[in-house]
Amino acid sequence: MNKGDNDHFDVICLGRAGVDLYADQIGSRLEDVSSFSKYIGGSSCNIAAGSSRLGLKTSMLTRVGDDQMGRFIREQLEREGVDISHVKSDPQRLSGLVLLGIKDRESFPLLFYRENCADMALDESDFNEDYIKKAKALLITGTHLSNSHVKKVSQKALELAKKNGLKKILDIDYRPVLWGLTGKGEGDNRFVESKDVTSHIQDIVTSFDLIVGTEEEFHIAGGSKETLESLRVVRSLTQAILVLKQGPQGSKIFDGDIPQKLEEGISGKAPAVKVLNVLGAGDAFMSGFLKGYLKGEELHTAATYANACGALVVSRHGCTPAMPSWIELESFISRQDLKRPDLDDEINDLHRTTTGRTSFNKDLFILAFDHRSQFLNELNKAGIKDLSVISKVKDLIFQGFEMALEKNDIGLKSSGLIVDEEYGEDVLHKATGCIPFIGRPVEIPGSRPLQFIENTHLKNWPNSHIVKCLCHYHPGEKIELRLQQEEQIEKIYRSCLQTGHEFLLEVIPPKNIMSNKGPDEKEWKTYFPDHKIVPQTMERFYNLGIKPDWWKLPPPSVESWDIIEELLDRRSPHSRGVLLLGLNRPMKELQQSFQNSKGRKWCKGFAIGRTVFMGPLVNLLKKRIDESEFVDQVQDNYFQMIKVYKEARE
Repeated sequence: MNKGDNDHFDVICLGRAGVDLYADQIGSRLEDVSSFSKYIGGSSCNIAAGSSRLGLKTSMLTRVGDDQMGRFIREQLEREGVDISHVKSDPQRLSGLVLLGIKDRESFPLLFYRENCADMALDESDFNEDYIKKAKALLITGTHLSNSHVKKVSQKALELAKKNGLKKILDIDYRPVLWGLTGKGEGDNRFVESKDVTSHIQDIVTSFDLIVGTEEEFHIAGGSKETLESLRVVRSLTQAILVLKQGPQGSKIFDGDIPQKLEEGISGKAPAVKVLNVLGAGDAFMSGFLKGYLKGEELHTAATYANACGALVVSRHGCTPAMPSWIELESFISRQDLKRPDLDDEINDLHRTTTGRTSFNKDLFILAFDHRSQFLNELNKAGIKDLSVISKVKDLIFQGFEMALEKNDIGLKSSGLIVDEEYGEDVLHKATGCIPFIGRPVEIPGSRPLQFIENTHLKNWPNSHIVKCLCHYHPGEKIELRLQQEEQIEKIYRSCLQTGHEFLLEVIPPKNIMSNKGPDEKEWKTYFPDHKIVPQTMERFYNLGIKPDWWKLPPPSVESWDIIEELLDRRSPHSRGVLLLGLNRPMKELQQSFQNSKGRKWCKGFAIGRTVFMGPLVNLLKKRIDESEFVDQVQDNYFQMIKVYKEARE
């Protein structure tokens, strides 16, 4: 395959891929930690994901366990945009695991679980020349030199890379514990002298065009604790570009003879930030450097990218999840005086909205059946007192949803659900892990001022679930009521920021809103014309610093769409967009509303329920149809709704 083809890669990352368990309690010894956050990890894995976030096309070459953690690594890499065609599942071995802590600014305990792990079983049969020659560069990390088998595999990949003109890159990545030079509990020890390790590294450095390492890593590569002396030893073996990482001081690059002083090396701008966690900063540095190096930038520019990436990561929790996107990096570099990026709303919003998110198709067809009061009303009308019927019906609705997906070839990335926990808990359990878009309500139905369901603990929700909040809000309602509503919305939004859940805000303006001291109705309309009420509401929340990932809105008029499109472009250009709700309107009426969204880039589909299931529900409760017919009618109505939407939009 020629490098000009669409499936080429900027870089193939060969090496460690595992699971990081990061201590949630900052300042604790690992012995005292009570909970951990789970991320993908391993230097090569981090670099692949970090480089992808910066816009490079990356591929991972490794093995993972044929188990839940192996699937987690594969799925997360794919979510990050990394090619996983050569991430092999090993049926005999588990993925590597690392426990990491943040004790203080100087102490970052690590405990590696990598005995006979999957990525160290990478084999020459796992790749071929056709795969290698698709890339511009091959990156290898030093841990894979610690084992004779994987060293041989790495050398084979290097031979194919050299044959096909790839750039060959080494991240020295020295961990003494992984070379068997320390006790198992000394994973944070960054340097132990070893002639054997030095020999291993010197044996292979001649194969590379770019070598990156910390001062300790160049000490082990050069066999000397004097940095300049080590650099000169490495230079005597290779003409590769040498990049010396210097932590808060940034980096120095040596392309040619090693000078008399380190300061004479090429450098880029190095931001000064408050350090939370140095773990992962080196992998972020490499990702940033590759962005410049592989795109033909000047070396000092590549260093600037690298230093900035490292600075952002040291201010955050985790390795891969802390890596910046390209647009985030550009914003940070333009603000070199920013000492606390972790507290900056703009940087944090860019990080949240441009990294690590599940991708969906352009148009989403969401079946919403999180209704509670409406189901209770229908049961009361039918004289049914057994509330378990609601859960049974919601399970039947889900069956109709699944049947529609199967019969009509509706892709998973185009479908989704909004369902409540109170009556739809079984549906939530069945859908989680299968359906990518799952929304869950947090509001008490009909509450005004807005109130939340008791004992709603987002930290116990699956991360993939989207927090949905319906608020009956009007920008001209009584100030006391409006402030109460706004306070509640801000509270749940801030909770989402803390837990990492996406936030969907559904806004329905209540009718006949008049202030006790307000103008008459004619004057009122001049302040709050119908087509401006929803955009004014959205603008108000943006002014409060609330940026929902999703908006769920009554279908806007043409005039309203004009304002909404301009508003989203200006205030939230990385928003997920708008989902249209139905309000139990007939399909023909909705079709006209859908037509208003034709050509609107911020319209991302619909989230509609009662128009689909309410008619069949009434007939089921009145025993005009049986459960099988109910399921058939739900699936048919859902499919017809999709058809109506598509026809109106096209």
